[in-house]
Parts: sequence; C-alpha cells; structure tokens
Amino acid sequence: MRVVEAKAFGDPEVLAVNEVPDPVAGAGEVVVAVAAADVMFLDTMLRSGAGRDYFPVHPPFVPGGAVSGVVESVGPGVDAAWVGRRVATPTADSGIASGTPTGGYAEKVLAKAATLAIVPEDLSLDRAVALVHDGRTALAVADRAELRAGEWVLITAAAGGLGTLLIQLARTAGARVIAAARGETKLALAQRLGAEAVVDYSRPDWVDQVREITGGVHAVLDGAGGRIGGDSIAALVPGGRLLGYGNAAGGFAMVDAEAAAARDITVLTLFEITAATTDWIALHDRAQAEAAAGRLEVVIGQRFPLADAAAAHTAIESRAAAGRTILTV
Repeated sequence: MRVVEAKAFGDPEVLAVNEVPDPVAGAGEVVVAVAAADVMFLDTMLRSGAGRDYFPVHPPFVPGGAVSGVVESVGPGVDAAWVGRRVATPTADSGIASGTPTGGYAEKVLAKAATLAIVPEDLSLDRAVALVHDGRTALAVADRAELRAGEWVLITAAAGGLGTLLIQLARTAGARVIAAARGETKLALAQRLGAEAVVDYSRPDWVDQVREITGGVHAVLDGAGGRIGGDSIAALVPGGRLLGYGNAAGGFAMVDAEAAAARDITVLTLFEITAATTDWIALHDRAQAEAAAGRLEVVIGQRFPLADAAAAHTAIESRAAAGRTILTV
C-alpha cells in the first residue's frame, strides 16, 4: 500500500510517497481502508522537527492522527460486524493527551476498535474525518465555556477548523460573536457562519477594536495562542474567562497569570479542558449527529490527493488554509 512518510525533519518537501506492506490488525484493533485523512497544524510542526518534547517522533514516520473510511478487517477480540462499516477514528497511535498523531497518511490504517465512530449515512466521509479532532474538541470547549445568551465572545483563529465550528456553537447558545482572523477571505467566512463582528488580528490595534465594538467580551475562545492569545485577555471584562486550546501563533497563549487573577479572570488551558473524565466518543458522536442533521456546517477549505501531502502542509504553513484541510485517498 501507499503511505506518505516524513523522510527527515524539514520543509514540506521531506514528505514522500512510499510503498509498505499492508497493516495487520492486532488484538483490539481494526484495519481501515482510508477514504480521507485529516491534516493538522500539529502535523506540520512535527514534520519540521518541532514539538518533540510532547510527541517523540523519529523519521521516517507517517504523519496524520485521524482518518475516515471503511473497516476492512478486524483483529482478535473485535466483533466481525465492524467489517464493512463506515467509520471515523483516530489512528491506533493517536490519543488525547497521549500517543502520537501518526499513521494517517496512508491507504490503510490501524485503529483501535474502542475509538471507532460509525459515520451516519447523511454525513460524507470527508466531513466525518474533519470532525474527529475538531468536532469533539469544539464541543468540549463550548461546554466548558458555558456561553450565555447575549454575552460577547471573542473567537481567535476563527476561520480554522475549530474556529468555524465554535462560531456556530456560540451562536446556537445565543452568544454574540466577534471573530478574529487574518485577511478578508477568512473574515468573510467568519461572518457567513454567524459572527456579528470581525477584526483582523494582523493589525496592531485589533484588541482596541474588539473593546470598542463590544465594550469588553465575557469569554475568549483562543485558537491562535502565542502573542495573539496573550493579548486577547485585555479584551475581557473583569470576571471573564479565557479558554486557550490553540498554538498556531507560536505556543499556547502567553498569559500573565498574576494580572489575570487580579481581574478575576479564569484561564483554562487545553489540558484542563481535555480532562481525563471527558467522554470523547460521546462528543464525537454528538458532533457527527449535528453535522448530519445540517445544524453544524463542516468547512473543508482544502482537499489534496494523498500524494500531494506536501502541498497540503504548504497551504497550512502559509496561513492560506481556511477551515479544515484533508487528504483524499
């Protein structure tokens, strides 16, 4: 079968197609014939050699932590009724706050039977794979944010896979959304999805704009991280809350904990949002059901064939990508 491997750490060009033996399911595992593979910003970081303190990968390795497709075979201890079912799942090596997001850029992938989610007939496999990480995480963030009707919420990286879902979930909760992203195309997407106001955070006065429009927000859902996430705390009213789950701008939000405490601002990190007690399968099923019913739009901004994984990485790193990026097989 074909896989895409990172032959070394470096630029997207280190990604190359290779032929390897088909995987064989072990105990508790299945083999999925892949229809679509998710491409995350994290994949680009690991390919470049960053993030190894958290995810100790070593070239050559196959990037990608989530796939959708059809179960082809099962290993010992797995119900044979899974064969032939349409599923979306993390790869066998992936996990929340554990494992490594690897193995997904391939024609066939190992997955754990315990992580399989049946894809509803009304949901396409490409939209399903876009929800494996973002769908469940968006719901976890929205649930922890406890958004209230009428309050302002600032969403950074609003045109990304998570941000596009969170705009919709916030609007469903009755919140007023101000979306922050970079460039007219991404801001227009945020408005189409329901953002009441938008700001371009490439402008130095973007936080001032947020305060001028809203009078101060009650919650920040930070998908950008880094300096952008740190600056966003100044847009919060006293007693507000910041949920930081993204690091595309260079690490998670750089928050002055002492200053936040002085203003009674609650700060929740990704590791606090993704608690060990979280039922990820239930969140995944819920996200799929909402998308299948048409209540949650899954924005896939870019599709690339498996062999063009390098082009997918380039699109993400250039900040040209909006919504989710996937590889089709």
